[in-house]
Amino acid sequence: MRVLTGLMLAAVVTIAHAVTPAASGAEPAAVAPAPAPDRHPELKRLSPTEEVWVDVAKKQVVVGGRIAMADGPIEVFACPEKTKEHEAVVATRSSARLIHAALLAIGLEAGSPVSFDPDYVAARGPTVTIRMRWKDAAGTVQESRAQDWIRNAETGKPLAADWVFAGSTFWKDPQDGQEYYQADGGDLVCVSNFPTATLDLPIESSQSNEALLFEAFEGRVPPRGTEVEMILSAAP
Repeated sequence: MRVLTGLMLAAVVTIAHAVTPAASGAEPAAVAPAPAPDRHPELKRLSPTEEVWVDVAKKQVVVGGRIAMADGPIEVFACPEKTKEHEAVVATRSSARLIHAALLAIGLEAGSPVSFDPDYVAARGPTVTIRMRWKDAAGTVQESRAQDWIRNAETGKPLAADWVFAGSTFWKDPQDGQEYYQADGGDLVCVSNFPTATLDLPIESSQSNEALLFEAFEGRVPPRGTEVEMILSAAP
């Protein structure tokens, strides 16, 4: 296991914040003010305003957010707030670039995004498992696999694949030379294949509105607005 020193972690976070929070043509992800008190004082929080915590020992990243959609077709499972909430189950209170940095902090290395030219080549990278944590109407803490909140529209069954850390891409503005981390435009955890995805599925999944393969699993996803945490773990 790669040991992350305090200096290494600081460097990862510095790199993450050096990238402008926008994608080509997209508005920057809006980040809500930090909650108080800190919900996870036992973990390393990567930003005073964004809800991302790292547990290096367990190789886990915890991300705060809320339910954006509880039913209907989706292109992404999770996106930063104020981006693709109309087609995502979860809206995170963090930029994609900081979650990318957190995955680096637990020892993962980004692979390569999906490509379509000249032929389809699936996204590649280390496997990342995602679990969801929330409180039900009675205040009891619940946990579920993220896949169980995603329904395959063809089979009626939950998503059967894990995500891979593809790592998104950067776009450089030719006018001023500034670089943008493209997943900040909404493509954080995707179920349709996007070359801008931080986490993508290693299976072919169309992004065409007429052929979307996945939808929020109605009846399993908590009500819209429910506070949730997304727990990303390095697969064994």
